[in-house]
Amino acid sequence: MLSVEDLSISFVSREGTQRAVDKVNFSVEPGEITAIIGESGAGKSVVCYSLLGLLPQPPARIDSGRGLFMGNDLLQLSPRELRRIRGGDIAMVFQDPMTCLNPYLRVGEQLSEPLQYHQKVSRRAARTRSLGLLEEVGMREPRTTIDYFPHQLSGGMRQRVMIAMALINEPKLLIADEPTTALDVTIQAQILTLLADLQNRRHLGILFISHDLAVVADIADQVVVMKDGVVVEAGDHDAVFKHSQHTYTRNLLQSVPTGGKQARRSDTPSLISIRNLSTHFKQGQQVVKAIDDVSFDIQRGEVMGLVGESGSGKSTLGRSILGLVAVAAGQVVFDSEEVISREANDLKRLRRRMQIIFQDPFASLNPRMTVHDTLAEPLLVHGMEHRRSVTASVLQLMDDVGLARSFVRKYPHEFSGGQRQRIAIGRALATRPEFVVADEPVSALDVTIQAQILTLMQQLAGEYGLTLLFISHDLAVVRQLADRIVVLNRGKIVEQASTEALFAYPQQPYTRQLLDAIPGRSLSHFSTKQDGP
Repeated sequence: MLSVEDLSISFVSREGTQRAVDKVNFSVEPGEITAIIGESGAGKSVVCYSLLGLLPQPPARIDSGRGLFMGNDLLQLSPRELRRIRGGDIAMVFQDPMTCLNPYLRVGEQLSEPLQYHQKVSRRAARTRSLGLLEEVGMREPRTTIDYFPHQLSGGMRQRVMIAMALINEPKLLIADEPTTALDVTIQAQILTLLADLQNRRHLGILFISHDLAVVADIADQVVVMKDGVVVEAGDHDAVFKHSQHTYTRNLLQSVPTGGKQARRSDTPSLISIRNLSTHFKQGQQVVKAIDDVSFDIQRGEVMGLVGESGSGKSTLGRSILGLVAVAAGQVVFDSEEVISREANDLKRLRRRMQIIFQDPFASLNPRMTVHDTLAEPLLVHGMEHRRSVTASVLQLMDDVGLARSFVRKYPHEFSGGQRQRIAIGRALATRPEFVVADEPVSALDVTIQAQILTLMQQLAGEYGLTLLFISHDLAVVRQLADRIVVLNRGKIVEQASTEALFAYPQQPYTRQLLDAIPGRSLSHFSTKQDGP
């Protein structure tokens, strides 16, 4: 169906020409899923965007190669000819549906648009077809949601709308660009199952782009591994996952979290005690119980995992413990000191001992502050350093989190996602806190960068003597880091147990549902130690 042959792409700028894709070859067969995997910057999305004429030229430049779709070279078609194919015979599901769906148009209008453009059907017929597709992709109450705006839908529902929009013209090839990144593990499992079902029913060819090997291991027939714009390995599912030949592929596989950490002693005293904590929010006239009568302890030096789906209240609970949101009832005691009833000055004193690492470092770092200023600020605010001597402490922090000292005068936009997360970790550790809330710190990172950050956090937890509340929807990540796990659902604790006990003997149906949805659970059985170059 699709054959990409010796595709090379460069980007031209004032600094020179950079080769982004170099002689890439792969194919997609009808009724099969071909996955392209690799870290950010590998060239995965650039390849797919080039086939649909979505790369701006300049600065992009197609240097060589062909992209044969049903016998036609996509790279040689005029913009008008491409528009007839794009959205018709070839459709695309993008990574972030919120930025791809038009916020001014209702779901039904956006679903109908490609059908009316390509097939010239009436508005009424297009709406009928849209309702049928919303039902096919598993949307609840399609007759209601078809008139919603995108912001009224959850992340998983928006992704279902994107898939329905892509399928409305019954394409032969579907390109899915990171369609499950940062989705809850249960929603991710639903989207993957949906794609597999649609592929079988419609005999679709799917080109699936991802950095998540666990996801790819569950669905791919053919796998293409890319690094720095080059295909380093390609083959069928078992050849790549069971008998990988290239060192880079084996490194990717070994970076997937599959095991747990060694159990720690459980007789240490508690550092944090949460008793009957409730946090409520008002939505119009309705009161939403984000946290509802939650109680648990975190021992000194322990890593406590907090898991659950989006909307379960995980982040709200973390911020409630730190006094960052107003609570409705309950008690939080930190090292014998009450947190909730503290005045602002007392809370500022406790802030030095209690810190948070946010999910998105790009949003939480000040774009106008250099790394030096970002790391120096908490030291200066808490009076731990003077301006004349703060640089030495900043440089030591950069050493601790694995950043080159030469980066000290750079701004956040000049760093990769993993490097920005290291800056955020450094800022949280600047005051030498005793307790840190880590709120989804690796959810959107490549598997190898994720492994680096998790290893770094383990090392720093031991070096700094930290107590951690690690919040995540990814149970495989939590298993690697946490001593105990609290499972939260709709603001209530469903279950809590030691990590390995919870994985081995889950007591509640909701916990079993989360565990069953973990992608790539068979990866731990795959051999990644074959001989190879």
